[in-house]
Amino acid sequence: MRSSLDLKTVLDSLYAARSQEHLANDPLSFCHRYTDPRDQEIAGLIASSFAYGNVKIIKKNLAWIFDRMGDSPRRFVEGFEPEQGFRLFAGFKHRFNDARDLCALLFACRTMLEQAGSVEGWLLQFHGQGEEDLTGTLSGFSEAVKSLDFAPVFGAASPPDDSYFPFFFPSPASGSACKRLCMYLRWMVRPADGIDLGIWKGIRPDQLVIPVDAHIQRICRLLGFTARKQADWRMAREITAALRELDPADPVKYDFSICHLGISEGCDGKDHLKCVACPIAGLCPVGSP
Repeated sequence: MRSSLDLKTVLDSLYAARSQEHLANDPLSFCHRYTDPRDQEIAGLIASSFAYGNVKIIKKNLAWIFDRMGDSPRRFVEGFEPEQGFRLFAGFKHRFNDARDLCALLFACRTMLEQAGSVEGWLLQFHGQGEEDLTGTLSGFSEAVKSLDFAPVFGAASPPDDSYFPFFFPSPASGSACKRLCMYLRWMVRPADGIDLGIWKGIRPDQLVIPVDAHIQRICRLLGFTARKQADWRMAREITAALRELDPADPVKYDFSICHLGISEGCDGKDHLKCVACPIAGLCPVGSP
């Protein structure tokens, strides 16, 4: 039977093998364009919000956005006006999000800065230091963002029915895995290690919840971290609890390296030829002899 010690050894080695090549293939790379933490937290919220779909298209569309924002996302957001945004981002489309949704996101960022000085400060209104994880934090944060007055963007306080802006802010209360928000918080909160940034100090790394995308869902099922089939908040907490057994202080440290087995290394759980060089082959039933 596989021991937790063997599993930890393999995953710690996988964590140590993360590379700048992997980072370049990740939306997080856009945060690394900037050195000022005030720019990084804004870039992170934008990059994570659009981090769904094909990674090449994600990177292309994010590059288009950030090129138009200039050399300081923070400064751009502080002076953002929706009418300016409509002109600057005219024609933008990322799957079902459009320029209106992007402008609403930037307007929400501006509002957070005006009210709390930073995205972190605004989010911490909903965070309990004594909480086990981010369930209450993200539920409160998402509902509060969606309750802002978006009349300057949409002409009415709430987004119209044909806007997908609310998609940016899912909630654990509805069962969503909140993959993109969990990813954003991982980038901001985890200790700086050349990949994650460690710029937020108001949330502990042990309170983070793993972002569950298709790669994490598949690979963590293969590793036995969850038996659930639906990628929901319960699965995210279940996988995180299993990882917490391996590293109680920093369970989500393994997310980036596990995820990039799929994103960068091409693991699909089916191609046995890819298993030959896979570092977790001995632990995974697909790659085991």
